[in-house]
Amino acid sequence: MKLLLTTILLSYLQLFVHCQNDYCFGKDNERTQTRHFTSKTAYQIIKGTNIEKEYLVPGCKPTKIWILHRHGTRLPTVKTIKSAPKLNTLRDEIVANYRVRRTKPDTNALCLEDLSLLSMWKWNSSITVDQEQFLTMQGYEDLKGTAKTYQRFYGDVLTKNYNNTYYKFRHTDTQRTTESFKAFAEGLFGADVKVQPDQIPEKDLLLRPYDYCESWKAHDYSGENSENYKFKHSAIWNKTIADISKRLGFQYTLESSDIELMWDMCRYEQAWHVDRTSVWCAMFTPAQVSVFEYEDDMKYFYKLGYGFEENTRLNCRAAQDMLTHLNSPTTPNVIAYFGHTSGVQSLLSALGIAKDNIPLTANNYNRTDYNWKTSNLDPFASNFVAVKFTCNGNVGDKVIFFLNQNAVDLDWCDVGLCDWSEVLKRYETLYTADCSSYYCADAGVASVVKSLSMLFISIIVYLLY
Repeated sequence: MKLLLTTILLSYLQLFVHCQNDYCFGKDNERTQTRHFTSKTAYQIIKGTNIEKEYLVPGCKPTKIWILHRHGTRLPTVKTIKSAPKLNTLRDEIVANYRVRRTKPDTNALCLEDLSLLSMWKWNSSITVDQEQFLTMQGYEDLKGTAKTYQRFYGDVLTKNYNNTYYKFRHTDTQRTTESFKAFAEGLFGADVKVQPDQIPEKDLLLRPYDYCESWKAHDYSGENSENYKFKHSAIWNKTIADISKRLGFQYTLESSDIELMWDMCRYEQAWHVDRTSVWCAMFTPAQVSVFEYEDDMKYFYKLGYGFEENTRLNCRAAQDMLTHLNSPTTPNVIAYFGHTSGVQSLLSALGIAKDNIPLTANNYNRTDYNWKTSNLDPFASNFVAVKFTCNGNVGDKVIFFLNQNAVDLDWCDVGLCDWSEVLKRYETLYTADCSSYYCADAGVASVVKSLSMLFISIIVYLLY
C-alpha cells in the first residue's frame, strides 16, 4: 500500500514539475503573441497609445480630416463556421490524449490550467452561416471608440453637431461595414442623431476596386509558384505542424487545415472578448505563433502589398480622393469611408507606407525586422486618418497621417509631421492620374465584354427556339 501511494505521489510530483516548465497561456500575464495575430488582431491590443503626444502642431489649426476605416471585429466566414464544430471533436481527442491515452509529451506540454479550460470549451452553435462575417459587439465598440478618440483630439474638426454638407460618410454594401459606420457615427454624435451616408454605387470602384479588376484577380499570390505555397511546404512549416500535433498528444501529425482552424478560432475569440483568453490560443507557443504570422504577412505582402508592383496602383481612386479632399477649400470638412482589409492594405501600398527593401520570401522566415506586419498595419477596425492643418504666417500647411492612432513616420516628413507641399509632390502621380487607366483599365472592358456576351447568347437562344 505504501509503495502504491509513493508511486502515485511521485507521478503527480513529476507531472507538477513538468507543468512548471511548460508554457502556460492561461498564466501568462503578458501574452505578447496576441499582438501578432495579423489581420485578426484585436484593435484594443494593438492600437497606438501616444496620440496625445503626436496630435498637436504649434501655430497650426486642424481644418480637414479624411478617414478610411476597416470594419470592426466580425464573425467568421461561411467556411470557418461550417468547419468550427470539428473543434469539439479535436477538443475531445486532445483531452483524451492527456487523460486517457497518456500520450502527452514529456516536455512543452499543455499546462493543467489550459487543459482544464479546453475540456470545458464548446463551439457556439448559435453562430450560423446566415450571420457570416457579421460585426460583433466588440467590433461595434471598437468603432465607437475610435470616433471618440479622434474627436477628443480633433474636436474642432470632428464636431459633435452633425451636418450632411460638413460630413460625408460612405460604406460598402455589407452588414459589417454598415454597422461599423453606424457605430462610428454614434461615437461622434450620440445614439439619437440620424446620420445619412452617401448612396452605395452599383459599381463601387472607390471602396472595392479589387472586385472589378480581372488582371488583379488573376495575380497568383498563393498558387504553386507563390512564396506562400513554398513556405507552406517548407521544412519549418512542416516541423511546426508536427510539433503542435505532438504537443497536443497526437501520435501522428494532424492535417494542416485542422491546426489552422484552431489558429483561426484562437484569433477570433481573442478579438471577440479582449478581456478574456481564448483556450485555443494555448495550443500554440509564442515561437509557433511567429510561424503563422509570417505566413499570413507574406500572403498579404503579395496579395495587397509590395510583392506585386501593380498593387501600388490598385487603390488609385482612394488615394486621389484623399489628396483632392485635403487640397480643397470647400466642404465637406470630414470624409469617412468604411471598407475592408483589401482597401486599407492597398492604400498603404499606394502611399509607400511600411515598404520593405527586401521582399518577404519563403527562404527568409528568420527575419524579424520587416515592415509589412499586418498585425500593426491592419488589425480588426484598422484606420488610416489624414489630418490637414492650416498654419499661421508664412508657414505652409501641414499634414499628419495616423495609422491605428500612431503617427506614420515617413522618412521625408519630420517625425510624422509632413509639409503639404511635399505630400502633393510625392504623390503627384496619384493626384493627377486617370485612375480608370492607371491600373485595371480592364474593369470597364470586362463589363462591356460580359454585356456583349450575354447579348450574343440571348440572340443564339432566340434563333434556336
